[in-house]
Amino acid sequence: MLVIARAIGYAALFIGLVLIYLPGRLLSWSGVVRPAAVGAQQVIGAVIGTAGAALTVWCVLAFAVVGRGTPAPFDPPRRLVVRGPYRFVRNPMYLAAALALGGAALVYGSWWLLAYTGLFLLATHLFVVGYEEPALRRTFGGEYATYCGRVRRWLPITRQPHHQLDVGDMD
Repeated sequence: MLVIARAIGYAALFIGLVLIYLPGRLLSWSGVVRPAAVGAQQVIGAVIGTAGAALTVWCVLAFAVVGRGTPAPFDPPRRLVVRGPYRFVRNPMYLAAALALGGAALVYGSWWLLAYTGLFLLATHLFVVGYEEPALRRTFGGEYATYCGRVRRWLPITRQPHHQLDVGDMD
């Protein structure tokens, strides 16, 4: 139970800073305000943002329940997580955050927020390639190499059938 509390705490800090505070500052700085009316663009943005939020929760729970750790680099999972959304793509949490940001960009009609989303994706790609993947290779060795051979980094298209990865899946 403690690992779930830690995972939720660290996720809340990340979400609060990267997905709420910084975008809010960007919107304020650029003069973008809440839309006066709700139209199709806002509804589509809200649906996309909600999907990103739901995927984030699923990822955090997978890290805590399956991996016995958190999304934070200083408190990582003790076991390699290849279940839940990680069956489809190796980095679903970052994709979920980008969906949430992109949804907010639609809701507000903000090109600045869309640009922030692009910078977020670039920064996470550099972090994944430069730090995360080498750390996972060192920690999980051949198990991680096998996983990389089956599941792509960003595109939710597997190289081999899912059933080879999700025995005892949590969903």
